[in-house]
Amino acid sequence: MEKIISIDEIGKFLEDGMTISIGGFMGCGNAHNIIEEILKTDVKNLTLVATDTASDGYGIGKLIDERRIKKLYASHIGTNKQTQSQVIEGFLDIELVPQGTLAERIRAAASGLGGVLTQTGLGTEVQEGKELINIDEKDYILEKPIHLDVAFIKAKKADKAGNLVYNGATRNFNVPMAGAAKISIAEVEEIVENGELDPNFIHTPFVYINHIIKV
Repeated sequence: MEKIISIDEIGKFLEDGMTISIGGFMGCGNAHNIIEEILKTDVKNLTLVATDTASDGYGIGKLIDERRIKKLYASHIGTNKQTQSQVIEGFLDIELVPQGTLAERIRAAASGLGGVLTQTGLGTEVQEGKELINIDEKDYILEKPIHLDVAFIKAKKADKAGNLVYNGATRNFNVPMAGAAKISIAEVEEIVENGELDPNFIHTPFVYINHIIKV
């Protein structure tokens, strides 16, 4: 199956109210060109899964600025004043998730698991409304998987099959997100022929990637 598509095809994968994810950390590893393409559409009321919302006017922050996001799963929003403002006014619904827990909830979806058990957040607001499971006389919070409709991934290089290689720390949340989505679309800087990537250094296998966009 031909996986290479044009960036102007992004719109056909978007629907109001769907759940998307964007990898990265503080904009590092965001699919910046895809974000710009999303903004060319009129899609709205999205649920976004991301470790943060970068900053005002940058990366994921642009989607916040344009009020495209209605529900947010993130670990922190302290560097984006617009995110904070929208939460305070009641426009943006947010679930703050400890960063390790967020990664594991995404990974659980990618691995077909029913959830993960953690002690992070015990006795705090994180615990509210969640099931507690006792194992060996210790309580754990059951954190359920976060399933995604579309994951937007940023990688350095891909082959035509969809195997991905990231540059340094940009792999961060991109890796688990690719497996947790119904459709995963990778924005890459270079596409090479199959067989050219050293299999020892492939970070995301081709089976998780549906489409590749060279930008």
